[in-house]
Amino acid sequence: MNAVKKWILAVRAPFFTGIAIPIIFGSALAYHVTGTFNWDLFFITLIGGLAAHAAANLANDYFDHKTTDDDINPNFGPFSGGSRIIQNKILTARAVLTGAFVCWALALAAGVYLTMRTPGYWVLLLAAAGFVGGFFYTATKYAFSYNRIGELAILINFGILPVMGSYFVQTGHFSWLSFWSAFPIGFLITAILYINQFPDYEADRAVDKKHLVVTFGRKSARGGYYFLLFGNYAILILAVVFAKLTPFALVALLSLPIALKTARIFSRQYDKIKELIPAQAGTIQVHFLTGILMAAGCVAGALL
Repeated sequence: MNAVKKWILAVRAPFFTGIAIPIIFGSALAYHVTGTFNWDLFFITLIGGLAAHAAANLANDYFDHKTTDDDINPNFGPFSGGSRIIQNKILTARAVLTGAFVCWALALAAGVYLTMRTPGYWVLLLAAAGFVGGFFYTATKYAFSYNRIGELAILINFGILPVMGSYFVQTGHFSWLSFWSAFPIGFLITAILYINQFPDYEADRAVDKKHLVVTFGRKSARGGYYFLLFGNYAILILAVVFAKLTPFALVALLSLPIALKTARIFSRQYDKIKELIPAQAGTIQVHFLTGILMAAGCVAGALL
């Protein structure tokens, strides 16, 4: 395996939709509000977000290796258990940690550039918050994922911050509209994390990783997944009714049939490993489709 393929595997590039979708939506929302769009600021925002996401993935693999969480996990799959880049001796743990800080440096460079192009120091503050969320998700004894706030950290770092941040970059100001409109996408990215915790349950419990699935047990924790998966649609409707999000964003309800199918699979297979994979994939599809359709609705609202 050449170096490029190694690092693509290490950063888990196919899952970059997790950060790309909220940035695309936040930028489209700004276009709906202002009627203008700055492409170079959009691409720098996207590059910075992707670099930060890559860094978080690498740091997660490193610290889950240090706690032996990924090492003792026999139930890894395409969507859970980490990249296995360290366990399969493709890269050393030290190289993975170094790669994380290189990616964070790239994200910082993007943040500095955007700060020079936007009012105040808000972009740097958002970038700092993103670093804290990404690093301390699994690092040190205070790690969010080990102390029952990992799900909240994901909601903030892959939902609220990138939507509001990309909106701010385009408009130069924050708004309650961007805040409330971030929750549907934030709920769905959290649902991706949440369902992926079910196959990791035994290994996570063994290393005292107290996320919500370990805290409540797989059977009792099922309700949290349904809340996240379907709660996004309720908040989307509320954002249209009360926060003045464009009604065209309701086109995202077209992803509901996939969500229903995914929920049915989850309800039957939540305590299995291979059988749960289609539900894990379906959750990613719902997140991607909902976010893209919300963004498309914002563009349609601006044009029509």
